[in-house]
Amino acid sequence: MPILLVLFLAVVAEITVMVTVGNLVGILPTILLLIAATVLGVALLRREGVKTIGALQAAITARRPPEREILDGVLVAAAGVLVILPGFISDILAILLLLPPTRAIVRRRLVRRAEVAVANRERRTIIVDSVVVDPDANHHGSSDSGSNPTIFLPESRRGTD
Repeated sequence: MPILLVLFLAVVAEITVMVTVGNLVGILPTILLLIAATVLGVALLRREGVKTIGALQAAITARRPPEREILDGVLVAAAGVLVILPGFISDILAILLLLPPTRAIVRRRLVRRAEVAVANRERRTIIVDSVVVDPDANHHGSSDSGSNPTIFLPESRRGTD
């Protein structure tokens, strides 16, 4: 799905939810709810950001790969972007990403999807049969500028010519 369509649908959904909540509880309570969700999100973002940086430093100090900590940092950064965007849906998604249990679920799913994607990519590897031409072949042993370059054939083509 094209990214512009996704962004358009997200904006439409945010506006729809804000208008619906505004009709249900009024304009002032809706604005206060948006501010409260943003303040809560920023507080969680600050706390989880500091925790993630501390965990990254601890992993580096312990000389172990900080894969989990880096992915947590990416998810916390994504939550930070979502917190900044106005709207209930983005604030709820941001708060969910900032809670460690739900972030762990998202992290596991992302790792699983990445592992599947890598496995599928390896299965679909295409080896292209090619000819390698030595560009320095004209300068070695021959002063004739019109001489043919040395051509190295791959093993798969050596018996077919």
